[in-house]
Amino acid sequence: MRSFNDQLGRQVLVKEFPKRIISLVPSQTELLANIGLESEVVGITKFCVHPNEWFRNKTRVGGTKQVKLDVINELQPDLIIANKEENTKEQIEALAAEFPVWVSDVYDLDSAFQMIAGVGEITGRTRETGELLGRIKTNFEKLNSPANNPLKAAYFIWRKPYMVAGGDTFISKMMEKAGFENVYNSIDRYPEINLRALKELSPDCILLSSEPYPFKEKHVENFKEEFPNAKVLIVDGEYFSWYGSRLEFAPEYFERVQNRINESSNNNN
Repeated sequence: MRSFNDQLGRQVLVKEFPKRIISLVPSQTELLANIGLESEVVGITKFCVHPNEWFRNKTRVGGTKQVKLDVINELQPDLIIANKEENTKEQIEALAAEFPVWVSDVYDLDSAFQMIAGVGEITGRTRETGELLGRIKTNFEKLNSPANNPLKAAYFIWRKPYMVAGGDTFISKMMEKAGFENVYNSIDRYPEINLRALKELSPDCILLSSEPYPFKEKHVENFKEEFPNAKVLIVDGEYFSWYGSRLEFAPEYFERVQNRINESSNNNN
């Protein structure tokens, strides 16, 4: 038996390098693909859209919050990779009673690095994850983030009701890397808010995420009417909230977002 500790400090025992892996987290599924575990991954969720070939061909075991225990049991995994926030405690405990379950707990860039390294260790892909981490860290070091003069921003993840990313989320930490100051930094998790209260915070930018709610251009126009002095734009939620191999390309995307804002400012002058 090989013993590993997951990011919750739980001991996870596996007999050997896993040959039948189930991933219950979209960003971690993409990571498994990136480090070459095509043959080993036998099950994913219906939200694991990357890579597309896996989404079309791998067995789906339900959603992140409602996994199908019977399907997982049929697959007989020798490792399940989950996440504290994205999966429910009750289902993880039920799965852990039958199978090895490694649970991540990602809330900032450092814990994302630890997750990637931990996945590499338990799957026998330390070389691949080491190289990936090297590229990610280099790209973030090169990121030209206007940290000395961040733009005040609210990051919307949902409407009806409106919900935003609070200060203790991974999204909020990525906002900082991208040059934004989260106006809801003092509130935890994903609070419901009303637009009247947000106006009092005078945000410079309104960021409408492409996921989990798919904000569209029509919503941009609505927000512009409510916040005529703010820059309103749709952003790719995967770059702000996915903490696996997609992090390699997040710095470049954040610079593109800043360029869009700067171009918009120049056009208005």
